[in-house]
Amino acid sequence: MRYTIIPVTAYQQNCTLLVCEQTNKAALVDPGGDLDVLLKDVKNQGVALESILVTHGHLDHVGGVAELAEKLSLPIIGPHVEDDFWIQALAEQCRMFGFPESKSFTPQRWLNDGDTVKVGNEVLQVIHCPGHTPGHVVFFSEEQRLALVGDVLFKGSIGRTDFPKGDYQTLLDSIQLKLWPLGEDVKFIPGHGPMSTFGAEMRSNPYVGAYR
Repeated sequence: MRYTIIPVTAYQQNCTLLVCEQTNKAALVDPGGDLDVLLKDVKNQGVALESILVTHGHLDHVGGVAELAEKLSLPIIGPHVEDDFWIQALAEQCRMFGFPESKSFTPQRWLNDGDTVKVGNEVLQVIHCPGHTPGHVVFFSEEQRLALVGDVLFKGSIGRTDFPKGDYQTLLDSIQLKLWPLGEDVKFIPGHGPMSTFGAEMRSNPYVGAYR
């Protein structure tokens, strides 16, 4: 499996194009906007989009989901149903933060902890990691040792918890009890900013570092 990180929107949110190299099938994770940019990359790579994967319901991660799903008749997979209130309030989110208006949507499949999703022949484990939002999920490839963590964890930081239904201690528990056990060697793509590894964050992240 290969991946391409494509920053979108004024918030430079990391949309990720995941590609199964055996089948040439692909998924876009968190297409928050700038669909022309995303579709140009899809076309340039010559891959076949088969789904949209969503980590959580904040507008910079889902702003382009409904339009993309309608345009290409793609199924929307994720997040956990606890984030439905964010998705249904998408128009309000856009007005509040000055984003172009986006339509709300209902995924074809809500995700739960322990579920799996496929991109071509590649299997991703679903890990429910609330705290930043109550329905946030992480996608993890055991084979690739790669996690797509949305806004749960960043290089040197963690997600905000001051939005409705965010909770600081819940977020810390999600990181330390659900992500760290996956292994120090796991590299992760955050929702914003550069990649890192769980091991590097265990050692140096001021919010969740020095944890074993």
